Amino acid sequence: MTSPAELPQPDEHRARLRAADADRELVHQILAAAMTNGSLSMAEYEDRAGKAVMAKTFGDLDELTDDLPVGQLGVPIPFQGETPHSRVTSGSGLRPVRHAFSFMSGTEIGGRVAVGDSMIATALMGGIEIDLREVEFTQPLLTIRCTSIMGGIDITVPPDVTVESNGLAIMGGFGGRAAGAGAPGAPTVRVTGFALMGAVEIKRKEPKPRPR
Repeated sequence: MTSPAELPQPDEHRARLRAADADRELVHQILAAAMTNGSLSMAEYEDRAGKAVMAKTFGDLDELTDDLPVGQLGVPIPFQGETPHSRVTSGSGLRPVRHAFSFMSGTEIGGRVAVGDSMIATALMGGIEIDLREVEFTQPLLTIRCTSIMGGIDITVPPDVTVESNGLAIMGGFGGRAAGAGAPGAPTVRVTGFALMGAVEIKRKEPKPRPR
């Protein structure tokens, strides 16, 4: 990760480049963190978050964050040129899922998919369900960074994993009773972030029975 002081300055060429879903979700993380520390009001956050959903270029996104103290918000920024999938490969050849985003809708992640060392989950007036009981873990530690604004993020883990929960809730809820040690050698799932008038819930469940 780069330090905030090393972030590239916007330029005309970059401003014209098309943004990807991962770029829009990073801006949502920045906006949500700015609202939490008081840099943005709730109304300002809602206005900018709506524009971030519709943003097409880096220039559109830069306009939403160029007046914010990004370096003080604690949002991890990837190296310039680093792709979301450049650090982890799976044994099955599947590309690890890195992002889950919901805006006034529902998103589900689970089943026969791969997960890497990190995932960003952002629910804005919507719901996200992340079911890790059948996924392929490619790293011993999976960190899920959650932002729930008037929405909900439900994370289901198998009984044998270790769960660490360290989040903040404002007029909402974060965590649950799933935190604790798992079986030796099993992966660790670390859930961080915050919920504003929303919830992030972690629960343990046995794997789904497979049909004979």
